[in-house]
Amino acid sequence: MAEHIINIERLEQVQGLFGNMDENIRLIEKEFSVRIVFRAGEIRISGDEAGVNRAVQTVEGLITLINKGETLTDQSIRYCMSLVNDGEAEGIAKLTDSDCICVTSKGKPIKAKTIGQKKYVEAIRKNTVTIGVGPAGTGKTYLAVALAVEAFKSKKVNRIILTRPAVEAGEKLGFLPGDLQQKVDPYLRPLYDALFDMLGAENFQKCQERGDIEVAPLAYMRGRTLDDSFIILDEAQNTTPEQMKMFLTRLGFNSKAVVTGDVTQIDLPDGKKSGLKQVLHILADIEDIAITRFSERDVVRHRLVQQIIKAYEKYEERRR
Repeated sequence: MAEHIINIERLEQVQGLFGNMDENIRLIEKEFSVRIVFRAGEIRISGDEAGVNRAVQTVEGLITLINKGETLTDQSIRYCMSLVNDGEAEGIAKLTDSDCICVTSKGKPIKAKTIGQKKYVEAIRKNTVTIGVGPAGTGKTYLAVALAVEAFKSKKVNRIILTRPAVEAGEKLGFLPGDLQQKVDPYLRPLYDALFDMLGAENFQKCQERGDIEVAPLAYMRGRTLDDSFIILDEAQNTTPEQMKMFLTRLGFNSKAVVTGDVTQIDLPDGKKSGLKQVLHILADIEDIAITRFSERDVVRHRLVQQIIKAYEKYEERRR
């Protein structure tokens, strides 16, 4: 039986660390099979030596986050534990370096929550074209929209253009009511939601009416040159190679493009190749183009999403 003592300077650290009804500490105890108690300004961690060492690294990392003003969540605690389990405990401190990208219409600051997200944000800021590939829930689109809003508000670009392919355009859209824009709007809803969150519905409406923000299906991009724009192509795994080439060649002067997608969720008809899968090989070695890959560890949705992604990966491996 091993035991380690961590001295606590302020009561606020304990309150943030333990959480409501000690729910945060229960997560750590369960993960590492240890017991954690707080008495007289000391946190005592006891259990087998390996579990205690990992729990200590996790608790010290979480205290660092608290000291930087971060509020611990179920997701942030599980992420820190995964870093410790993978021998990357030093990465926890890097999370405190993440600056605020922008503030939502409700006053909530938007920051990178994982190391993968941090690298993604840095890649977008540094490069003209960035390709973000990874599973659902890793913040690929949301962070790209946040950076687009930041660039627009600081007048680095004059327009934000968001687009995604409407895969079923030739098959199912015709049965939906309304004109073409109303038919494709359901496919663009995630992009609208992100913009509403950043700008508020009223500001978004005004920007859209002035033409400062455009949300449109990929087919609308053909034949255009997009200068002074921040362009985001979402759900890029559902583009054909021809569509991907068409999109990338729309790039004009003083513009930035972000391509996001998940190669495990391709909805193209059988026999059709994904433009995203192809472009990862074609553009791999071109300067000023960055490729960022996310893993299930970067998922910032419900914890079950990570487990679902892992389960599907195991299933695919067994099938192959």
